Formats: sequence, structure tokens, C-alpha cells
Amino acid sequence: MRAPISVVIPTLNAAAELPATAEALMAGVTEGVIGELIVSDGGSDDATLEVARALGAEIAEGPAGRGGQIRRGVSAARGRWVLILHADTHLGPHWVEAVVRHMAERTDAAGYFQLAFRASGTAAKLVAFGANMRSRLFGLPYGDQGLLVPKTALDSVGGVPDVPLMEDVVLARALRGRIFMMDAEAQTSAARYLAEGWARRVARNLWTLARFFAGARPEDLVPGYKAKR
Repeated sequence: MRAPISVVIPTLNAAAELPATAEALMAGVTEGVIGELIVSDGGSDDATLEVARALGAEIAEGPAGRGGQIRRGVSAARGRWVLILHADTHLGPHWVEAVVRHMAERTDAAGYFQLAFRASGTAAKLVAFGANMRSRLFGLPYGDQGLLVPKTALDSVGGVPDVPLMEDVVLARALRGRIFMMDAEAQTSAARYLAEGWARRVARNLWTLARFFAGARPEDLVPGYKAKR
């Protein structure tokens, strides 16, 4: 029987991050839950594709834009479930058990992980706590928390939206009532927060989200979101 999960990772110049991200996934390969890794690249000019091929990944290529890249990767996926994961997010201990439990108990529903940052200090803990509370209270996880979703559920909401930003928010809202936190961590990079400062990055994220909810197009939000990155 084919392993149920296809992992889809959108990339853009992610050569330095991919090996550790893939290493954290190996437990799923060993346990027979991951059947394939799909790297959906948006035109990297570093060694991302070489690294992906060395890891045994299937490659999907096309224009940059996270929503479109994920959509292309999902289109190539052959598993019954898709795990969408950012290239700088490493799944933490016991994630396989959490995923297996979710697939057994919530056959029609999506799951996401508890956010943690690969950084020490109070700010990292507070920001992660806030993100996890937002996810629990409003059913609104971000992409750096990962998303495990049955392909049937994705199809029922029209798939991953082909937008350059906020694809995670659009998808979470479409799956409302069918999206649940799993009991394992997604440990993501804190690089943007460390570069800009924790308070400034949080404020930028909240302002971007507020503009989106007020009706701004995702295409118009990209410059502000990536500023000073």
C-alpha cells in the first residue's frame, strides 16, 4: 500500500535550509507515512534544485509566488494527504505520532502544528504563544505551522489559491471548522524576526493581515511584507 502523505515544499533559494528540513521528515519515511517529497521551486539561482534532487525529491518548477508554487506541487502529489511545509520549518519530536493520530481520527479535516521558533529568549516564546492562541481561537494558522490536509478536502475548497501571499490565510478560512491543531511542534526559523526585531516584525505581520482583511489584494501586500527582509 502506498504511503499516504506527499510532502510539498515551496522553495526560492532554499539550498541552505532544505537538508535539515528533509532530515526532520525522515522519521515519516521510516514509519511508512511519507511516500514522496515534492519541491516546488520558483526560480532559485542557488543550489536549491541540486540539493532537492540529491534528497530524492520530485521537482516542480514555475514562476515565483508561494500560492502558485504550492498549487503546482499539490497537482503533482500522488498521496491521499498533502503535508505543505515551508523550507525553513523543521518538524519537532513525535510529529509522526501526531500525524498518524490525526489521519485516523479526522479523516476529512486538516491539521497544523504548534509553532515554535528556533531561537531562545522571551520574545520567541511570547510570539509563538500568541500565534498558537490565534490558531486555536480563530482557526487561523500561518504557513510556517505546516498544513496536513486530505486532497479531497483541498479539492472541496478549490485547492490552494494561486496568490503570492496570504495563501495560508485564504486556505485556513476556507477550511474553517475542518482544521485542528496537532500535538507536535513545527520549529521555524526566526531569521526575519532577528533581522528586524521581534516587535517590528510582529507589527508588520499584523498590519499585513489587517490590510488583507480590509480588502487589499495579496499582490499589493508583498512589497510591505518583504520590506527590510
